[in-house]
Amino acid sequence: MTTDGNAVADLAADLRAEAERSNERRVLVLAGAREAGIDAAFDAVAGAEIADDATTVVSTREGFRFDRVAPRSAGSLLGSTRKAVILDCHDYFAPNALGRVVGAVDGGGLLVLLTPPLDEWPAVRDDFDETLAVPPFQVDDVTGRFRERFVDTLRQHSGIGVVDVDAAPPTVERDGRTDPPERATGRDRLAADRAAPTNTAFPAAAYEACLTADQGRALRAFERLRTPGSAVVVESDRGRGKSSAAGLAAGSLAAEGRDVLVTAPAFRNAAEVFERARTLVDALGERAGGGGVEDDERATADDRRIETQAGGVVRFASPATAADLVAGEVGGSGATAPGDVPDAVIVDEAAAVPVRLLTRLLAARAVAFCTTVHGYEGAGRGFSVRFTERLMASDLTVTERRLEEPIRYARGDPVEGWAFRALMLDARPAVDAAVADATPEDAEYRTLDADDLLADEHLLGEAFGLLVLAHYRTEPNDLARLLDAPNLSVRALLFEGHVVAVDLLAREGDLPADLRASMYEGSRVRGNMVPDVLTSQLRDEDAGETRGLRTMRIATHPALRDSGFGSRLLEAVHDEFAPEMDYFGVGYGATPRLLRFWRRAGYRTVHVSTTRNDASGEYSAVMVRPESPAGEALLDRHAAALRDRLRDSLSDAHRDLDPDVGRAALRACPADPELSLSARDWRGVVGASYGPGMYDAAVGAFRDLALAHLLDREAVREGDLSPREERLLVSKVLQGHAWDVVADRLDYVSTGQCMRALGDAAKPLVDRYGDETAHAERDRFAE
Repeated sequence: MTTDGNAVADLAADLRAEAERSNERRVLVLAGAREAGIDAAFDAVAGAEIADDATTVVSTREGFRFDRVAPRSAGSLLGSTRKAVILDCHDYFAPNALGRVVGAVDGGGLLVLLTPPLDEWPAVRDDFDETLAVPPFQVDDVTGRFRERFVDTLRQHSGIGVVDVDAAPPTVERDGRTDPPERATGRDRLAADRAAPTNTAFPAAAYEACLTADQGRALRAFERLRTPGSAVVVESDRGRGKSSAAGLAAGSLAAEGRDVLVTAPAFRNAAEVFERARTLVDALGERAGGGGVEDDERATADDRRIETQAGGVVRFASPATAADLVAGEVGGSGATAPGDVPDAVIVDEAAAVPVRLLTRLLAARAVAFCTTVHGYEGAGRGFSVRFTERLMASDLTVTERRLEEPIRYARGDPVEGWAFRALMLDARPAVDAAVADATPEDAEYRTLDADDLLADEHLLGEAFGLLVLAHYRTEPNDLARLLDAPNLSVRALLFEGHVVAVDLLAREGDLPADLRASMYEGSRVRGNMVPDVLTSQLRDEDAGETRGLRTMRIATHPALRDSGFGSRLLEAVHDEFAPEMDYFGVGYGATPRLLRFWRRAGYRTVHVSTTRNDASGEYSAVMVRPESPAGEALLDRHAAALRDRLRDSLSDAHRDLDPDVGRAALRACPADPELSLSARDWRGVVGASYGPGMYDAAVGAFRDLALAHLLDREAVREGDLSPREERLLVSKVLQGHAWDVVADRLDYVSTGQCMRALGDAAKPLVDRYGDETAHAERDRFAE
């Protein structure tokens, strides 16, 4: 299979030659019909003299002689290196897939993109666009702005060749040559930069395995993990070897007999850590058992665990489980026994782990945080803004290292710069000084139309940069959603042209009857979170009929947080959209702070998930703010249902819910308390509070009474009970924890004091809610 004139093969050979000479990478775009592009890709690989076994195709098609990976499985290329990656963009072009495969191309290699004709591509709709077509919208409603911008980057950035494969013969529209200077490549270049350290605690083999001086310095910093009370922070862009250095450190520590716990958003993120740790332990002759590294779906317990003859171990746990293990609360994935507390914790891709969990990990004996500065895994900027201050304020001794030198390709590689811009991996808010004088009153409320964002790269970068900071899992696909999804809109506050707060909004609901019926029977409907939860989980078929506007993400510039910008932005959104909406909605990982924020903005709780999010370790809360009679009716029936569910689930599915989250969720639930205690119930409660009775004789009555108080806005407002007493109601009465557990968690000196505190807490409740029987019994004891 060849193309007339061998234009493709010749250009691929030229690009490969200068890529090898400079130890950089190049991109070759083969634009046109798919079959012609596939034929041309074979010519390109042959012309570049790249072996078939060094080439991977990422495509929905099968039948290639090269190794093939489906686009949705592109993450399996993480940590691997290829001389050529062919990304078929015809059936399913997802920005996430591009972000994952770019890093797999080694220095001197080619990234080959098979695309529709570039002028036509923005108007083409594929299977990825189907994921953006949120009901009731159709795929024809999806725009092509992301691809329009993407095509511009292909035509503007250096190092990118473009060939029209539909022409006869194929025509080179852009050769992409940069005529770079010759640079040393591979291990020779890296070895020349590396000086062997002396007087090291880790084995010499670990340092010999480092490929750059940067890696060696990072490994030397990891030695601090041998000392309790130490923290290490290692930051880098992708491809600098931070995960490899962490793996060498983990293997070195395990070879000394230490217990090393590795955590990351998913096991695949930590696969490189385990691979390098296993290789080092094998080289040292220390391994006692364990398998090979696979991806999340195929990984076994052995894959996630490396044991050494010295009694050490490298094991994996999810972030939530790792936080529990550090606290000695549970035996998580890979634990040797319940409650094992590791000697050291290594957090890979820390920027993609919620700050709440990172903060809990500060209780580790020694801990390292490795984070990507610019990457789809999470934003290092977000990590530094949201977490570093807490780290520095801790009692840990902190050592920081930054890896600058790429390992797979030379510094200044044009493909890296192109990928950063195309996927906005380096998007960030305005500098602090530019917005330092902003006030909510001075800020301008604006619609950030997708066309405006496309036309203004500065505005797009600041808006998307804030959204990256707002959520630990923001990814390149979200950039396409922002620009193309028909259900999304953006509102912002601007100060002197800079974005200081942004709200990403999703229209939902207003669904046809047949789709609502399908949801009721279990079908999942994209992009309609509130209707989906209320219909499929809570069995309300009419929930999808109402029209809602849900805040997907809201963010304030980090220099202006807690200054009222978020509240001002929400108020403006409410004023603009209230006439056309039945409700405003939001769903998020529930924390006391966030529950308070949304309650003050007029939102009310309708659901608390019964399982924790695997990555965040938090229960999700769903809240709505009604704006019409239909919205009021929706809230009324689900608030009452939540009240009834929480009465029982707090001692079951929500038994480990943070008491402050339980308090805040109930406080934001507008259901009226329902209290109907018999004379016998009241005598039991009064006896246990004012008299010599026992709590165990009136457990059900105490539960109803506790729920009534936590739902009673007036009682809470007037301060009938202190926060500690309310936590006691949640922990003991509603969740049913043992007295010793409650006493320990709430800092009572003994179970006896804890019991007496519950009796004292019940007295104001008897006074407020008690009937004649209750008050007569109370007065009898008072005499």
